[in-house]
Order: sequence, then structure tokens, then C-alpha cells
Amino acid sequence: MRNIPRVCPLVSRRGARTIVVMPATPMLRPPSPPARSPFHLLTKPIGSRCNLDCSYCFYLEKEKLYTDAGGMRMKPEVLETYVRDYIAAQPCDTVSFAWQGGEPTLLGVDFFRNVVALQAKHARGKSIENAFQTNGVLLDDEWGGFLAENRFLVGISIDGPAHLHDAYRVDKGGKPTFARVLAGVQVLKKHGVEFNTLTTVHRKNSGSAKQVYEFLRSTGSGYMQFIPIVERDAANADSGLWLAPPPDHEDAAALDAQVTPWSVRPAEFGDFLCRIFDEWVKRDVGRVFVQQFDAALANWVGQPAGICVFSENCGRALAVEHNGDVYSCDHYVYPRYRLGNLMNTSLAALVDSPAQQAFGLAKSATLPRYCRECPVKFACHGECPKHRFLRTPQGEPGLNYLCAGYKRLFKHIAPAMETMAALLDAHRAPADIMRIPRAEWLPSRRARG
Repeated sequence: MRNIPRVCPLVSRRGARTIVVMPATPMLRPPSPPARSPFHLLTKPIGSRCNLDCSYCFYLEKEKLYTDAGGMRMKPEVLETYVRDYIAAQPCDTVSFAWQGGEPTLLGVDFFRNVVALQAKHARGKSIENAFQTNGVLLDDEWGGFLAENRFLVGISIDGPAHLHDAYRVDKGGKPTFARVLAGVQVLKKHGVEFNTLTTVHRKNSGSAKQVYEFLRSTGSGYMQFIPIVERDAANADSGLWLAPPPDHEDAAALDAQVTPWSVRPAEFGDFLCRIFDEWVKRDVGRVFVQQFDAALANWVGQPAGICVFSENCGRALAVEHNGDVYSCDHYVYPRYRLGNLMNTSLAALVDSPAQQAFGLAKSATLPRYCRECPVKFACHGECPKHRFLRTPQGEPGLNYLCAGYKRLFKHIAPAMETMAALLDAHRAPADIMRIPRAEWLPSRRARG
């Protein structure tokens, strides 16, 4: 999760450990061949099941897509087929697994002991890495010891200090969770587990950027992800899902759903990131890594952004559900974006399928003219297509809801990015910008208008 190419959050950099190999599980088909290029899967081994009831969670509703909502759990034969095929399908020497949910700790430590055993069994000389996204509530010494021993990189979901975190992140009884999450962070520190933080930016914390940033620094987070909450109410609830699916520009009605009360406002999201950038650039460059700023600098110097939302195209970051269903993207877990099931079709065939190739290329192909002519397109690339449900000033569909916020951000950080890019050209560290007075930063050459 540092300055390495990545197509999705939660990709670590550590080597594999050797563990006891578990007995074989019957296979339903031969192993997967390698895919054409590296890809990433967000793994949902417990589907949407969670011990929290966060108001803004877009994944809780996915239980409506499966009839086994009371017992979602990846079965042994699905787990081994997935582990074996994911390793085999990667055309590279290091394979990074990302475990999410729902809440993966509900599966228990023994489930993940089996995971690392299966990874060792099927590694075939490749290095294996594991990342694990959790709300932290169930972390205890058993979890801490396991995660440390097996060098898992842990992502902790936390939205700031108590009054901001507990605004939406409550348990099934509606009770606050902040104290329990912070106790989980202390478990990770006690056992020396490397952790990062994932903070959603929503209606309640978007005006408290400096407070959120200072709090995250105080936890020891050295890598921060700030994820905008943008959801729309479903136009109809016939499917049982209460949030609107990603926009379909062939259907004008799909653009009309209203954002939820907890969705961040575009301008406030831009201001939030600008305020954090101003704190970060003064003292933390090279010490604290903020995903949006890493991606921006990469785009400024013509390198891959490392995350799909700021890349020209997408399609190499998919999701796999507990039963083996593979979807085009974590945010596109809807029947029309189901590519197939890994128990019946090789992962490589699903990832490289015409449907998935078209899905990835549609990101750039559907950009409206307003975006194609935008001075910060090189840094934004229209962000995530899921958020493109507005119309441009000319009435063309496909404008990103967060457009105003991103324009504000990229214009604000442009002089610093130009200066850091020049430092890199001179074979100096970007952190040297902290020694250069702001008045001497280079003028923006790209983010004008």
C-alpha cells in the first residue's frame, strides 16, 4: 500500500510465510491459466454479513441478492478453488490477496489459518501477500498474534474522533462503536501488526478535515485512504435494494435518483482534501501517505495512478462473492455485472472476457466532451463511473457528481505537484518540497482554467 502500482486499495508488499499444508479439497475443474495482465480481486468470503449497521454502507443491501443471507460463508471447496486459481491466474511473481466483507473477522481466526495454509500449498514459488479490511471491533489477542505472525496488512475503518465516527458507524443495536474500534487498533499496535486507515468522507465529517487528519496521525496511521460517500436512493425498490445502481446513460431515468442524506457534498469533499493537503505538505510528505495525493503525483509525472478511480480505464479490479460469483467491480455487484462463477469458469477467462474488457474501456469511452476538454482530466479521468450521474452544463449525461470538488483539489495542489515533479526530475525526493517556501513553488502548467 505504498508507492507501488496498484489497481485497488489494500495491496501490501511483504513476502510469504511457510505454514502447515491442509488436506486437499476436491476440485471441480482444472486450475486457471494465467490472465493476460495482472488483476486484483476484492474477496468477500462472508458476503455482506457484518456486525455493524453503518448508515451509509453500500454493501449491506447485497444480502438481498443471495438466499443464504443467514449463513453466508465461503465453503471449503470454493475457498481452495479461489486461492489456487487466483495464484495461478496472476502473471507475476507476487500475488496480493485482499479480504473484505461485510466483516471478515466474523469468520474466525481458524478460517484464515486455513487460508494461509492453502496459499502455501498452491504458491508454486510465488510470494503471497494478504491485506485485511476490518471494522476492528472483534480484534483480540488471538487475532493480533495471527495477523502479526502471518504478516497481514490490516486496514482499519475509522471516520475520525468519536463524535464523527459514531455519527454513522453504529452496531446492530444502534450503539456507538468508536471505543471498540480504538481498542482494536491498540491490539494491532501491541502485536506489531502493520495497519492503515480507511476513512469515509460523509455529510457529518466533511467539515472537520484538520481534526480528522490530526486524529488519524495520532493513531499511528502512516497510510490514509479517504473514500467519498456518494449513494443515491433507489428509484424503485422492486429488487429489494434500497440504493440506486450505477448510472446507465441509455436510461435517462437512471440519472434522476437523489443522493442520500449522508452523501458528501461535492464542494465540501474538495475542501476536505485541500485542507488535509495543506497540513500534509507542510510536514508529512514522505512520512504519511495519502492515497489521493500519491495518485495525483503519479498522474502529474505520467506514471500509472495506481488506483482505478484515477486511471484512464478500469476493469482489472474485480470482486468475488462468498459463493464464487465474480463481478466486474466491488461497486458493481449487481446481476447485470456478474461475469460468472469461478467454480465453473477459470478466473483468467472471467477477467479477460469480452464483457469485462468492454466494462473497463467504457470508463474513457463514455466521458462527455465537457470532461474530455477539462484542464484536470489528466489527473481525474472522470473518477469512478459509478458517480457519473449528473449532466454537463450542455446537458450531456455522464458528469461526475464530485466534479466540482476534484477541480477544486487539483487546481489547489497544482503548484505543489509541479514542484514535486521537478524534484523527481532532479533525482531528489518529493519530501524536499517541505524545505522550499510556498512562494517559490512552480506555477501550474497543466491544471488551469
